[in-house]
Amino acid sequence: MADFSKIFEQAQQMQARMQQMQSDLEKQIVTATAGAGMVTVEADGKGTLTRVKIDPSVADPKDVEMLEDLVLVAVNEVQKKAAELAKGEMGKLTGGLNLPFKLPF
Repeated sequence: MADFSKIFEQAQQMQARMQQMQSDLEKQIVTATAGAGMVTVEADGKGTLTRVKIDPSVADPKDVEMLEDLVLVAVNEVQKKAAELAKGEMGKLTGGLNLPFKLPF
């Protein structure tokens, strides 16, 4: 029969590594741009937006829709990059196991 105290200890270690990984992801920054750099968006490794930079030349009051589209493209891309970063970090934590659940962030 399995040694449950050993299994419990391994679970606690995994939980501690998971918390450390989440803390590390918050410190990492990913960047995405749209419109040849007219809109730049940064997010932490968990996908939380930390900065949006818009080139003033793209802020045309007559064409707000284009600016909205550029921001949307950049935000979607930076969140995709953050998810890929988190997936890579999770892979390191789980040893490449393909676990049947989503990340908690």
